[in-house]
Amino acid sequence: MTDTPVCLAIHGGAGPLKGRDYGREVGHMRGLIEAGRDRLHAGAAALDVVVETIAALEASGFYVAGRGASPNTAGRFELDASLMHGPTKQAGAVASLVGFQSPIQAARAVMERTPHVMLAGDGAAEFAAAQGLERIEDPAAWFTPAWRAAPRSDGLATGTVGCVALDAHGALAAGTSTGGVFNKLPGRVGDSPIPGAGVWADARVAVSCTGVGEVFIRAAVASQIAHRMQFGRQSLREAARASLAETAQLGGDGGLIALSAAGQIVMPFNSAGMKRAALYADGRIVADVFGASE
Repeated sequence: MTDTPVCLAIHGGAGPLKGRDYGREVGHMRGLIEAGRDRLHAGAAALDVVVETIAALEASGFYVAGRGASPNTAGRFELDASLMHGPTKQAGAVASLVGFQSPIQAARAVMERTPHVMLAGDGAAEFAAAQGLERIEDPAAWFTPAWRAAPRSDGLATGTVGCVALDAHGALAAGTSTGGVFNKLPGRVGDSPIPGAGVWADARVAVSCTGVGEVFIRAAVASQIAHRMQFGRQSLREAARASLAETAQLGGDGGLIALSAAGQIVMPFNSAGMKRAALYADGRIVADVFGASE
């Protein structure tokens, strides 16, 4: 092991509703951070902790991902997820996955058991079945949509979960999972399953994004942060804020969590808030929704 401090950050989506009590989600995220901290201190790999944490976020039904997703305009639940391993830049993703409980588990299987980066639609479902991943037998009973309010004026009310981790060996990993925007057309895919847009991990930084996926794709937000750091010599905070600012210029909003190889964490957002929690290098844990953007 190295002298690198273990660090962890998660998000449960940007754009929360003002006036709503998110105490349940804050408590849940804090518990996941504590569990991830214990795993990392015990020597677990960042990649394992990221997958385990996102799978728990998906399974909770508290966020617009996994069990908490909402159907598209055809009444089908199409789920997306992606995963990246920093030391190797390996990536795996699924898009428009139907019928399986944990998209992040499917994304990991794509990364580790195929020569591909992304599988989509029927192909993703057939692959998930072949891997023995857990099915959703009765969608009407299993899904508990986390967002029941009216859509935003732009029609793109959103929700996503994500995790970034730095382990005791100095390895970074990042993952993102989503049910997509509300009232989306069948087959719509946002930034969450796209490495470089909604997720990124390399030797320098790990990033997971949340917000209006169309603008995060156009701005390549996740990889833009890494490239600003590598080629522009910007700090993590400068790179994250500048990359996120481009989403506003393109007419969208959202947020992100980013973690550097040195153990720095930033969690900026330009929406009303962002459900988020983190374990900092000094052992401090924070969990918040509407507090100031970091």
